[in-house]
Amino acid sequence: MEAEDIGMARVEQHPSPARHSQFADSDYLDQADFRCALRKFLRFAEERARVHGITPQQHLMLLVVRGHRSYPGVTIGQVAEGLQIRHHAASLLIDRGVRRGLLIREEDPNDRRRALLTLTEEGQRILDQITEENRRELAQLDDVLFRRSLVDAIQKYAESGEHASA
Repeated sequence: MEAEDIGMARVEQHPSPARHSQFADSDYLDQADFRCALRKFLRFAEERARVHGITPQQHLMLLVVRGHRSYPGVTIGQVAEGLQIRHHAASLLIDRGVRRGLLIREEDPNDRRRALLTLTEEGQRILDQITEENRRELAQLDDVLFRRSLVDAIQKYAESGEHASA
């Protein structure tokens, strides 16, 4: 932003607003609504985790473990990948989960270097409660999160990427 001196007063000059875009106003509206609804859901889920006595990261850890295709034999590396964190950070998070009574860590009988993770009854109970509450919240946000125009836009974007890489 530039300033211009006019006599004794200093006048701020603002950049002119964008006039042309390759997207329609509805494209921006859909994405803004989606982003706000997504953040609202994530905040809700974080609060629900805290209400149930665990951290939001512990909730995500439980979800990644229980929702993994290899459950009930999920590795620390798979948790790290699912949470997009480093192996060491996942290991520390899992240690806290084991101490809290949310997870069971056992040695892999086929590879003693690896540990396999499963949920305890307490971990499963907490995850079930949060999942039920999250489903209700998602149902309320359904019209924004799954707005037809946004879903169509995402699909078009995905298809354009497929053609670009071919």
